[in-house]
Amino acid sequence: MTNDLRPLPVNPAELPTPSGYSHGTLSGNTLYLGGQTALDADMKIVPGGIVEQFRQAFGNVLTTLRASGGVPEDLVSITIFLTDIPDYQAHGHEIGKVWRELAGPVYPAMAGIGTTGLWQPDALIEIMGVAVVPDERLVRPATEGQS
Repeated sequence: MTNDLRPLPVNPAELPTPSGYSHGTLSGNTLYLGGQTALDADMKIVPGGIVEQFRQAFGNVLTTLRASGGVPEDLVSITIFLTDIPDYQAHGHEIGKVWRELAGPVYPAMAGIGTTGLWQPDALIEIMGVAVVPDERLVRPATEGQS
């Protein structure tokens, strides 16, 4: 395991440029994945309901994970914040299909938490997580503030 524990921001160019936060923070081999809503490249919440918002938000999480050399199997924890738990539950089968399509059949520790609102008013979901990336795949940001 790497001995460099200085926290470094991970901000993939494929995601909107963050302001006042980082998409991820790498400390040693542990990548803390910041909360991602269903923002697309145009900084708009994708339409289509909870399934499409899950796809976009989880895809954003995976983009940050991959920027550090990680793969979905490196995820150790996922927290999902929801504005409508019954809607998520009603679409659980479809959401499960999207998970398997994007991440395969491996599931980390997870929590689903209901909330009255998220940062973007149209957001139905926000996903954050933690991953541990093995040394042989770990990609550290070149300099602080860049990834």
